[in-house]
Amino acid sequence: MGTEIEKKYRVTEDEAARLRGVLRELGARNGGATFEVNTLFAGNDLDPRRRALRLRREGGQRAVLTYKERPGSEPESVKRRHEIETEVADADAAAAILEALGYRAALVYEKRREKFHLGGAEVVLDELPFGWFVEIEGEEIDILDAERRLELTTAEHVHESYPELTVRHGLKSGGRVEARFQSGEIGNV
Repeated sequence: MGTEIEKKYRVTEDEAARLRGVLRELGARNGGATFEVNTLFAGNDLDPRRRALRLRREGGQRAVLTYKERPGSEPESVKRRHEIETEVADADAAAAILEALGYRAALVYEKRREKFHLGGAEVVLDELPFGWFVEIEGEEIDILDAERRLELTTAEHVHESYPELTVRHGLKSGGRVEARFQSGEIGNV
C-alpha cells in the first residue's frame, strides 16, 4: 500500500488565478488540466469515515479505481492515508463489478483540476461546484516548502475530504448525493 500525503486549502477564484501565475513564475512544470467525475461507492460494511472506494473518470478517456483508508484520527494539517490505485480500461465494467459485489454508487462529485509540479510536490488547483481548492501532495517537507513558496501559510486549511464536502454542499439525487456543475460548464477545463 502506498501512502498519500497532502494538505488542502480553500481559496477564491481570484486566489487560484494568482497561484497559477506564481506557479509559472516559479518555473513549476504544468501537468495539464482534466475534467473528472468521481463516484464513491458504499456498502458491504465500508465505513465512509475511514475507508473510501472511488472510481474516477478523467476527461472521458482515463479511469482510475482507488481504495483509501485513514490510519486513525486525523486532526493534523497534513493528511496521511493509505492508498491503492489502478487504472482500469473500462470504467463502466469496473462499476458493474463493484455493484455485482454489493457496492452501490453513493456519492458523485465533478471537478476541474489543473496539475503543476513544484520541486518535489504536486500542486493542484481544483474547482468543484462548491468552490476552489488547492492541494499540495508529496513528502511533508516538500508540501511545507511549496506552501511557503506559494504564500499559503495563512490560507484557510481544509481538513474535510471532497466527499465530506460533497455531503455538506451537494444535492440528493436518486438515492445518492451529487455535486455537479450546471450543464454547459463542463467543457471549461
